[in-house]
Amino acid sequence: MPAATFLTWAWIPIVVFAALAQTARNAAQRSLVAQAGTMGATLARFLYGLPFAAAWVLALHATPSAAVGIPYFTPNYFAWLMLGAVSQIAATAFMLAAMKQRNFVVGVAFSKTDAVQVALFGALFLHELPGWMTMLAIALATVGVIILSLPQKAGAALAGDARAWTGRAAWYGLASGAGFAFSAIGYRGAALALPDATPWLAGAWGVLWAQAGQSLMLGGWLAWRDRAALRALVVAWRVSMVAGSMGAAASIAWFTSFALTSAANVRTLGIVEVVFSLVVAHRFMKERLTRGEKIGLGLVVLGLLVLCLQFN
Repeated sequence: MPAATFLTWAWIPIVVFAALAQTARNAAQRSLVAQAGTMGATLARFLYGLPFAAAWVLALHATPSAAVGIPYFTPNYFAWLMLGAVSQIAATAFMLAAMKQRNFVVGVAFSKTDAVQVALFGALFLHELPGWMTMLAIALATVGVIILSLPQKAGAALAGDARAWTGRAAWYGLASGAGFAFSAIGYRGAALALPDATPWLAGAWGVLWAQAGQSLMLGGWLAWRDRAALRALVVAWRVSMVAGSMGAAASIAWFTSFALTSAANVRTLGIVEVVFSLVVAHRFMKERLTRGEKIGLGLVVLGLLVLCLQFN
């Protein structure tokens, strides 16, 4: 198979792997929240993921295909990369703020608009305009994931409260979605700023630099405001290592995907993580899907199929 043909669809299984690894990472992080808080658990994925990211970079450079050496990193590259890194942390902070609001369900729902925002910002800043099939896929998957994010009773109660959909929780949710969108745009822009590097090297170096910066920023903030969280991460090092290794695996796959295709494609297919999380939750809790969840799940799957079929 020609290399060009392979690269046109290789990002699809890579994104699916990223979503699976992220599901495992989230499970490990949830067990850390009670000990280190949400920000401490977030730091674990960056800080404990660094050794794995560094090992991946070294492994790639040890292969004959990487004989080109270390890529040339320009200021433009680091500007895009730091945009992604800072936006990712900001998105988490806005999500936390949304969840502290009375109508937090609305905030969570609005945060799921990140795929739509990625398409918009990608067209504005990277000049990557999605085709009509991609836009249809984004619309279907986004509506589906919003339905899934609304618990049935809460959704019914909020449907008649127009103020809940324009309040502070909604704005925090939109800001969180924008943060995740700009994170994807930043990482995609960084990959495009390394035209001479293979997608695998661009992804590996992107993860290493981004997680190093995020560890310094978030670690410094916690050292100033919440040293107990740092101590908790040292005590819970085993779980932190699981979160870090799975987080590094997921991030490497995400970054590699951003080097292979547009941010809109990656973030839209990345919604498959919601499907994995739902399946895992219902598998272990032995719960049956509600009618609303079936509709939402069907829309998500239909959207992802529309996205993938155009690359056949």
